[in-house]
Amino acid sequence: MKALTTMAYRQLKRFTKARSRVAGMIINPLIWLVFFGLGWSKVFNFPAARAIFGGVDYLTFLAPGIFAMTIFNQSFIGGISVIWDKQFGFLKEVLVAPASRKEGIVGRILGDSIVTVIQGAIILLLTFFLAENLKISGIIPALAIGFLLAIAFSGFGVSLALRMESMEGFQMIMMVLMLPLIFLSGAMYPIESMPEWMKVLAYVNPLTYAVDGARHYLVGESVTKFSLSMDWGVLAFLAVLLLGIAMIEFERTTIE
Repeated sequence: MKALTTMAYRQLKRFTKARSRVAGMIINPLIWLVFFGLGWSKVFNFPAARAIFGGVDYLTFLAPGIFAMTIFNQSFIGGISVIWDKQFGFLKEVLVAPASRKEGIVGRILGDSIVTVIQGAIILLLTFFLAENLKISGIIPALAIGFLLAIAFSGFGVSLALRMESMEGFQMIMMVLMLPLIFLSGAMYPIESMPEWMKVLAYVNPLTYAVDGARHYLVGESVTKFSLSMDWGVLAFLAVLLLGIAMIEFERTTIE
């Protein structure tokens, strides 16, 4: 367990020292929430629009989506640090260390996930100053949903980064994947308003279930699409699957 706790501690330590990263992870979601959310909330400020969003104002509908989007983005971006460690030799030291590789990569993913959930918690608390009718009682279960999402996409990001050498190439793939997944998750608008072919894609999008679960706890059932058991089940399955894939990939990794 020493390798696991050491790697988790390292990721937490790196986060506390990266002031620009801390500032960026707060500013970027707030830009979405303030400029996108407040702007469109005025457009949708009439009774018929509230009916579309489950009886709540648009900013309240959007807030859980921004929370899930924050965790999703930061989890995926964590893969960049793997490529960075490749280039500067740290990853090679981990591979030759007399410790379990699987424990090491699980510790790294766990540390990144804890950092990401902290980021999500900060954004979530700030949204309470902007959005109406969010439930304080939903913060803890929403963060638990976010933790599963963080484990899943941190595992995916690490698995992808282990197969790549170029940071620019990883960022390009990341951008190609991230935007469609965000817009297909129901974070910005209800899934019911999508064309039929988009709905099919939304149903197989893992982020959809994190957004839905967060909305259930923070807003209520009137704005959700799936049952809580389905949200938890899909996210738990993906977290275990993608963490397992990351462990296998790291076990096979060699660096010249």
